[in-house]
Amino acid sequence: MIKRFREFLQEVRSEFHKVTWPKRNEVYGTTIVVIVTCFIFGFFLWAVDIVMGRVVTWLYGYFS
Repeated sequence: MIKRFREFLQEVRSEFHKVTWPKRNEVYGTTIVVIVTCFIFGFFLWAVDIVMGRVVTWLYGYFS
């Protein structure tokens, strides 16, 4: 069991050396894109919520 665990750790280490890690500029750029996208979708969903709330309020007033 210990031998298998040691082999596993060696394979993990070997795979980590094969990974191409992103550069700082790439991480910075993608982080900015994610933050801006979250704000855009948040604003969009907020606007849809406001519009749908007014539509439902109007429908309740119209049919009651």
